[in-house]
Amino acid sequence: MQALADRCPAEDGRAEFERAGMYDSMGFETEAGAEYERTLELGLNHDRHAQLPVQYGSTLPSLGRLDEAIAVLQAAPMHATTGSAPRVGLSLALHSAGRKDEALRVAIEAQIDALPRYQRSMHNYAAALTESATSDESAKR
Repeated sequence: MQALADRCPAEDGRAEFERAGMYDSMGFETEAGAEYERTLELGLNHDRHAQLPVQYGSTLPSLGRLDEAIAVLQAAPMHATTGSAPRVGLSLALHSAGRKDEALRVAIEAQIDALPRYQRSMHNYAAALTESATSDESAKR
């Protein structure tokens, strides 16, 4: 992969993006993070740009950068190539950050459109997970 990426004639960040994915798959998160950051500087085509936040956002927690992971995944665009992956990744990052009710809400909401029925009910149940936490915080003030 390294040799192929080195020969990539692209003027955008495709080679860096592919290298980052390779490092991620091998468990070298520090190297992957650096390559994702170079990719961000260089830019990507539309399809790969949609994949970048999912991959980079899932690497950042391994680097101890949970707040950045959450921000990257919250800003991730909706795209056919990624489906609900950004939202599922966000739920995992939120869970790692100890925001478990919010994580569960995001995970449920990510799947609501795929449900053949009960969408409104599931949306309401998911919303209640964090609405009670918000009410509890307001009551403490």
